[in-house]
Amino acid sequence: MIEVRNLTKRYGSFAALDDVSFDVAAGEIVGVLGPNGAGKTTAMRILATYLSATGGSVRVDGLDVFTHSLEVRQKIGYLPENTPLYDDMRVTEYLTYRGRLKGLSGRRLRKRLFELTAVCGLEDVRAKLIRTLSKGYRQRVGLADSLVHDPKLLILDEPTVGLDPNQIRQIREFIKGLGRRHTVLLSTHILSEVEMICDRVLIIQGGRVIASDRTEQVLALIKGGQRVVLEVQGPAEAIEAALRGVRNVEAVTREAADPWLRFVCVCTTGSDVRPEIFALVAREGWTLRELQAEKPLLEDVFAQLTT
Repeated sequence: MIEVRNLTKRYGSFAALDDVSFDVAAGEIVGVLGPNGAGKTTAMRILATYLSATGGSVRVDGLDVFTHSLEVRQKIGYLPENTPLYDDMRVTEYLTYRGRLKGLSGRRLRKRLFELTAVCGLEDVRAKLIRTLSKGYRQRVGLADSLVHDPKLLILDEPTVGLDPNQIRQIREFIKGLGRRHTVLLSTHILSEVEMICDRVLIIQGGRVIASDRTEQVLALIKGGQRVVLEVQGPAEAIEAALRGVRNVEAVTREAADPWLRFVCVCTTGSDVRPEIFALVAREGWTLRELQAEKPLLEDVFAQLTT
């Protein structure tokens, strides 16, 4: 669906994007991550034909975005971070206007608006002036606008900004369901969203792609190996020494959790030392309250790769 090759965008001597290449297959939900100023929004604006490039090529559904921009726009729904809306229009009026601009009319347009007001949770505000809406509802109107013509590709830049926790959950599930019919490119600073929603992760820093893979593979990039946490009662020095002697345990740190002791074992990547630790604790007669492997978080990978 998306083919980006050697994409470059310069502002004088500053390279906002520097030789960026990546692909997105049809039906994928891909999370685009990066610190502020990394080039995420620039890349998304170029994909949406809002911005020209200095060099490289970008194709959407086989069409060059620079030479066939009008045809590409018909295939794209774009939700920018700050949704531009006409404040003096009512919600239904605005979506009708946007639908007509995108080639819909008559029964098809009415049916589409009925579907979108339900899906985006706009039933209660459809007759309200947009200027009276909260930021969360304005974001929903922008999302409905990006979907009104049923595009093949959705480009969403911070789609849950300004929403409350319940709204975030609703929009998150909604975006996840879109992957059955649409290709979705999602930029967000909420890394837990990417873990829950996205099939693949693209991390950009300094205008370059520094990681691109399926979400579980990117999580495996974290350095330091598998971490196993246990809480136990017994002689602290003896427990720590015994844990250091377990095969594939590379380092042990002790944290006070009176009257319990909490140990964090850093282990060789790919190993599972929990059975050996459990057997050790049972053999020594110590009391075990917790023994678990910590799942690496995308936040940890992001921090390691971008700092």
